Amino acid sequence: MADNGDFQQTGNGGGNGADLNGNDEAEETIAQLFDDYQAGFNDYDMERICDCFALPAIIWQHEKGHVFNDDEELIENIEALLKALEKEGVSHSEFQVVSSHVSGTTALVTLDWSQESTDGEAVFEFTCHYQLIQDGEDWMIAGIVNE
Repeated sequence: MADNGDFQQTGNGGGNGADLNGNDEAEETIAQLFDDYQAGFNDYDMERICDCFALPAIIWQHEKGHVFNDDEELIENIEALLKALEKEGVSHSEFQVVSSHVSGTTALVTLDWSQESTDGEAVFEFTCHYQLIQDGEDWMIAGIVNE
């Protein structure tokens, strides 16, 4: 994973009993998903970002939910986002894992993001909550709620 190297379980481990301690394979695959997602932003590679999503996907931001039914719709949104980041001078994105929980073929992950300019100054700092689903061996983003 970026920065802290691993997922951290939060809470008391109760509920349905699923946690990351016995789920090393899921943890590694989810870590790779977010490393790929981050690399897509750092390389301004909209296809790489799009490949991280299961479709349809839902993204909530600015108190509105948007459903993306196919790659074309999602890439159009990602392209607009990358243009906005470029305009603001964002050259690097990094994250810290705040919390994560895996239960069967679903996972919930919260990341704190920092998007920085070339001189290392934070341009944007925000939190995103991700709902993931397992598709075969792969983990994919099914939904995002941006704070």
